[in-house]
Amino acid sequence: MRISLILVLLLFSNSALYSQSSETIRGVVVDPDQAAVPKAFVRLLASDGTETAHTLTDQQGRFSFQQHCADCSLEVELTGFKTKRVPVSREARQIELQLAPVQESIVVTPNRSETPSSLVGSTTSVITKEEIDARQEPMVSDLLQTVPGVTINRSGGYGAVTSLFVRGGDSDYTKVLLDGIPLNKPGGAFDFSNLVAANLDHIEIVRGPQSALFGSDAMTGVVQLFSRHGEPENGGPQISLNLDGGNLSTLNAGADLNGRAGRFDYDAFWSRFSTDNQGVNAAFTDSTVGANLGQDLGKTKIRWILRDDLSRAGNPGQTAFQPAIDDAFTHRGDGYTGVSFDNQSTQFWHQRLAYTFDRSRVVSRDLGLDAPYTPTFDGHTSQFQFFDFPSDFVDDTRRHHVDYQSDVTLGSGTHDWGQHNFTLALSWDRELGFIGDRLSGSLPTHHGLDDFGGIFQYQAIIGRLSLTNGFRVEDHSLFGRTVTPRSSAAYLLRQSSGSVGATKLKFNFGLGFKEPSLVDLFSPEPSFLGNPHLRPERNRSFDFGVEQRFWNDRAKVEVNWFDNRFRDLVEFETISFTPRFVGTFINLNAAKANGAEVIVETAPKAGLKLTAQYTYLNSLITQSSTPSDPIFGVGQGLLRRPRHSGSLGAIWNWQKLTASSTLTYVGHRVDSDFEGLVPPLTRDSSFSRWDLAWTYRFSRRFAYVGAITNALDRSYMEALGFPALPIAFRTGGRFTF
Repeated sequence: MRISLILVLLLFSNSALYSQSSETIRGVVVDPDQAAVPKAFVRLLASDGTETAHTLTDQQGRFSFQQHCADCSLEVELTGFKTKRVPVSREARQIELQLAPVQESIVVTPNRSETPSSLVGSTTSVITKEEIDARQEPMVSDLLQTVPGVTINRSGGYGAVTSLFVRGGDSDYTKVLLDGIPLNKPGGAFDFSNLVAANLDHIEIVRGPQSALFGSDAMTGVVQLFSRHGEPENGGPQISLNLDGGNLSTLNAGADLNGRAGRFDYDAFWSRFSTDNQGVNAAFTDSTVGANLGQDLGKTKIRWILRDDLSRAGNPGQTAFQPAIDDAFTHRGDGYTGVSFDNQSTQFWHQRLAYTFDRSRVVSRDLGLDAPYTPTFDGHTSQFQFFDFPSDFVDDTRRHHVDYQSDVTLGSGTHDWGQHNFTLALSWDRELGFIGDRLSGSLPTHHGLDDFGGIFQYQAIIGRLSLTNGFRVEDHSLFGRTVTPRSSAAYLLRQSSGSVGATKLKFNFGLGFKEPSLVDLFSPEPSFLGNPHLRPERNRSFDFGVEQRFWNDRAKVEVNWFDNRFRDLVEFETISFTPRFVGTFINLNAAKANGAEVIVETAPKAGLKLTAQYTYLNSLITQSSTPSDPIFGVGQGLLRRPRHSGSLGAIWNWQKLTASSTLTYVGHRVDSDFEGLVPPLTRDSSFSRWDLAWTYRFSRRFAYVGAITNALDRSYMEALGFPALPIAFRTGGRFTF
């Protein structure tokens, strides 16, 4: 209470001081999209070039100097943007910063508030709208494949189960958000199989535990998707249509309505993607609709997000080892909605209140009985004959989420004590789940969990040093109270441009946790009996890195080293085999994962961007319920997490043509056939994939587009038993009215 009173008094005292002084020099800094640029360094220079004062822009990009200066100039500097100098004007002015050849972004996810990435200590990557449009990947998972430290694993063609692993963590250790709406199921699981890239503005990926900011599930990172807003420059409504198709009976179509009317902006879209993939019962169809509506009321802005996704995917099984199952399929429906209120109460105080709801309903059905089979592959044969059995499995989960955040900024950076941001956030989650097989005869799992969280975070920018420290207190209806701290630092060792440009050092430490799934906790099925006494899984992590710019901001090299230690991992334990099989879940396993990431970006000439990234991952199981198991035993690497991976990318804009080339490499990794083959398969081979895409703009209204995936037609399996797609191509057009 005393801290809150002090903050309020400081806030009003600062407001009073500003209202009593005459702002002789003031302005606002924006980027080429006219968005505010916060925390830019603004210098007031005398006629001889000497500095008379300096300040930082606030969250709205505004700055001011309370002094008179004749014949002075303003210089605005921020890493990733071109430094700009303009003469002083007594009138309010807008200064537009142009992007450097290798640009930086204003990111939200690392600190829950808009911050230039050059001032963020957390390891963050951004997939921009320009890259999304150039690469023309239909699914978000394919875009994420090139992010350092990230491994994507898809069990077959489009629509098959798709998992994401960050820095050696499990597939349910990453928080996934859409415009702030949590998408993970209770327990952290998220299947990327039907998440299309339609209507996305950009994607932010933060690596490292972020439970201090986002609670459970953010064990090793956060992926946040941002949908497109109505563009103010469009004025009236703009309609965009796209249609392309290719081999494997592939069709990709969509429509988008975008515009702005006064203070109301809108964007609504529809997309459909369908393909037969390859083989029997492998077809996949997905239809997505959504809207993003915003109303500016002055100090308060209201935004409503809506997205609904319906898909159907055939489940042929591990067709490399067995005949295809010709009647199994999965129906999936995902709906997300959220409304938020942003209020800039004063120049120094910002508040946000949001309510979101998401529902995911997955029905996996196999009602026919296929003939018995014995799995075989390349001289490996199972000792057992496998039989099909009917199933009608339903997984229906819902989440209500309420979030309130208050940000107070003290200090403008004009004086040596810098700029300081205090964040207080409160959240409530209500998770509901219905899970069961309607043909098994067992009672379904139907439970709900409540989770309350409180966040305090302090950010300071003092000269070249940016510090962020905070913690989250979680009060869970089942697990009780959990406290997770986080500390992050970034220091600009150099700020200048030139042949050797800005140098940034960064360090992060954090704890992460993840609640078990509803099945782990409450399943009534004796063969996988739930355990309500399970503890959350934990992670202790730290990382440090360096970023160096070269060649007048035309090149940047980034090197990061990380270390994760996982404990209390949930493992399945067999209790008995007779008179019937009985098993349950326990907290036993432990593992570690450390490694390094190397990222190179360069823009050698206008319109050309080249990227390269390499990830080294050393993962090890340190404690196991089956210590001698050849796959899950002590001393083994973690499943489906390669030691070596990387990518090379190029995007070239030349006159009316935009061309994209993406080459990805995934090294050898631990895997299992899960079919009892003898001798067993315990390793999956390395593979590479080359994707191409192009757009040729004949006019403002029409562009010809095309894409080729797996252009070298390589045969490989991302997961053992599930062959990946052969070479595939699409071609068509985009129309704008």
